[in-house]
Amino acid sequence: MSEFDILVGKLLEQKPELTRDGIEEQIKHKKEKIGAGYLTDQGALFLIASDFGISLSGPLKVEMSLKDLYAGAKEISLETRVLNVSPAKQFSRKDGSPFYLRTMTVYDTNSTASVKLWDDKANLPGIENLKPGDLIKIIKAYVKSDLNGSPTINIGSGSNIEITDNKSEIPTIDKITKDISELQEGQKDLVITGVIDGVVSSMEFTNSRGQPGKALRMRLKGKDGNAMRAVLWGKDESSIPNMISQGAKVRLLGINIKNGNQGLEIHGNDSTIIEIEGGKEAQPIIARILSMETTDNGKKMILCVDNKKNIYNIIDYSSSTSICKEGDVIECMPSKVYGNSVTLDNNSFVRKLENDESIPSLAKIRTKINEVKVDGNYCIEAIILKIPERREIQTKSGESVLLSEMFVEDDTGQIWVKGWRNQARLIDKCGLGEIISITGVNAKAGLEGRIELSLTAFSKITKKN
Repeated sequence: MSEFDILVGKLLEQKPELTRDGIEEQIKHKKEKIGAGYLTDQGALFLIASDFGISLSGPLKVEMSLKDLYAGAKEISLETRVLNVSPAKQFSRKDGSPFYLRTMTVYDTNSTASVKLWDDKANLPGIENLKPGDLIKIIKAYVKSDLNGSPTINIGSGSNIEITDNKSEIPTIDKITKDISELQEGQKDLVITGVIDGVVSSMEFTNSRGQPGKALRMRLKGKDGNAMRAVLWGKDESSIPNMISQGAKVRLLGINIKNGNQGLEIHGNDSTIIEIEGGKEAQPIIARILSMETTDNGKKMILCVDNKKNIYNIIDYSSSTSICKEGDVIECMPSKVYGNSVTLDNNSFVRKLENDESIPSLAKIRTKINEVKVDGNYCIEAIILKIPERREIQTKSGESVLLSEMFVEDDTGQIWVKGWRNQARLIDKCGLGEIISITGVNAKAGLEGRIELSLTAFSKITKKN
């Protein structure tokens, strides 16, 4: 008799009003509710027994899979592979005494699970050296539900983790890596790959509990050419190289896919592992200045282009470019280069060079409206066909933001130009019938498949005589 049949028999003994057919029907409903791929018949049986207030006990197999896990299981042992490991964090109990907690994500052939290592186990010898794909054995752990109801493996005082060199059918990290083009909403604990598309930036914020937070933002492009926004919560620039070239390959380990304001988004956390092609030292950039603007806090926002028509967004915190003007060719040694995002600080230098005709001028990199494609950065020249309109938009979070928009055309087509928040002021200064030059505008997919242009912090609008 199988272990499953033994457990069914135990449930029928304690609930004689049930039938085997009825139990199997409840198992079917339980698996449909939880979702395909997350629960075995045996795991569903434990959940059903729990619904009746019955605790089933039975010898679980050492070679059990992650989807056999259920809340309340004790002294479970299994083999699995490491997906990622977070740093250990210190917290305080109600009585003020400290404790440590480290989280880890593991996977096997069919599923993934979160692992929590408590107190001394958070700093097990060698835990810092665990790498993605390492095969480990979890010994005598217990299982609890997390806030979302998912079973979480807990490593306490009587539990342990061992690295093993056994042969395993659990796939390696390379075999579970997905290209961005394959992603779907709701997927979790993924390993994904793509290439840098545009800006990599960091941000600081205050969360709903009034605590400071940080995040890294980037756009990644897949094999199909489509780009996706990625937000890695709890990460900052210390997690990535100082020099990241445009088009650099990226792999993120331990991310979830969610639906955001502009379609699918990649979300990570402080456990996410970031692998980016790059170097510790930035390389010099030679480029022509297309536009320069100074912000209210004194930093300069500069748009440049190099001899390969790559456009760079330069932020100058050090006034290194105070000797320069629009149209100058410069050589700069930045402190950081993230894709097309360049940072100049007190450790950077800038010098003016003789004019280099191989580096295009603004007039030579302007794009006609009918050549604009989604996710590209452009400079255009057009005439305003409608009086610019300004309104307030309510976001999903309840925030009210300003939006100004205008309808423009050149001799090839027509398009909407939008400015959000601070960029709305640029459009407010424009009028019907004026011919304008816009530098540093980003193309996005709008309603009904139309392409729209959005102003960025580096955009500049110049009126033509």
